[in-house]
Amino acid sequence: MWLIILQGFLILIAILVILTYIFGYGYIFNGISKTYLKGKLSANIDDGKFFSSNIVEAKSPKIWEEAPKYNQITLPQNIIDDLTHSNTASFLVVKDGKLVHEQYWNGYNQQSKTNSFSMAKAVTVMLLGKAIEEGKISSIEEKFSNYFDEFKNKEFKRDLTLKNLAQMEAGIDWNENYKNPFLPNAKAYYGKNLIEATFSRKFKEKPGERFEYQSGATQLLGLAIKKALNQTLASYLSEKFWIPMGMEQKAEWSTDETGMEKTYCCIHSNSRDFAKLGLLFLDDGKVDDKQILNLDFINQMRTPTKNSEEIYGMGLWINNDNPIKHYYFLGLQGQYIIMVPEYKMVIVRTGSYNDLPKNDRGRPEQVKFLVNETVKLFQ
Repeated sequence: MWLIILQGFLILIAILVILTYIFGYGYIFNGISKTYLKGKLSANIDDGKFFSSNIVEAKSPKIWEEAPKYNQITLPQNIIDDLTHSNTASFLVVKDGKLVHEQYWNGYNQQSKTNSFSMAKAVTVMLLGKAIEEGKISSIEEKFSNYFDEFKNKEFKRDLTLKNLAQMEAGIDWNENYKNPFLPNAKAYYGKNLIEATFSRKFKEKPGERFEYQSGATQLLGLAIKKALNQTLASYLSEKFWIPMGMEQKAEWSTDETGMEKTYCCIHSNSRDFAKLGLLFLDDGKVDDKQILNLDFINQMRTPTKNSEEIYGMGLWINNDNPIKHYYFLGLQGQYIIMVPEYKMVIVRTGSYNDLPKNDRGRPEQVKFLVNETVKLFQ
């Protein structure tokens, strides 16, 4: 009797597995192997080693200059409580181009590489700007269908521009849910083919009409940029930014099984190098005296759009309604590179803040808290 029940149960499991693959959800098993079977409940800042990646090479590292009071100011208890409560890995503060505070928790250190998650979206937009500057892409208004014929002569798809993608006004039917394994983010993260994951999505409205934050938009943008460059995005990032900026370590950019970078996420780097990305924006695209990203394009990135109700530019989140204005790279679970122009300050926080509260018009309250409290301490 028990043998018959067991056989029936195994047959049922086999049928469910087959149906999962038939309906295009086979990536779920890959997700399980990289999360639950690794003792994790979801994607995490240390999961880079489980994915294929392209290397972002670094040469001639430029070590951060430390301020005279480097690490001499003790963080007040309210900041410590916030950082420990949110399971922080690193917290760095740069003031006037010098490292003034650097602190790590939970076994992380200066060499630790963690997942940028969606901070990579801003990096992808930076690559767009550089490609336009070099004439590899004619204009930010260029149609996506110029790169992929599949988007020609189809309602809504034919109207999609690179600017729509950069500003999160694509109109794709894409639910930005990180927990449901049957929704597109999971397929993009754990699936085999990013073109399949994104091109299969329908459009629910005309591009350019409404702001909706969607990882699929940035992935489409990355696909177009790669087509224009005819090289890996990791190699272009290395050549145009990582090496000129004097990054201290090479980075890894996770890819699908075809070698395409996950341009909506997943640049694995250390916090000191993340801070250099912030300093690039504070310095208006210059490294020393060399302009490595066009100032006009940087201003486009950090100018809030009307459709986003002034909270998002191109790849960057913006808070100009806070008394201390700031803008920032933002990644899942509280990865931040925050630029505070008035105080010439960059703040980096990495870690694993699951269920990160976002009550400030879709922006994390923690960002505003860290800006307001850190400025008091280091102004």
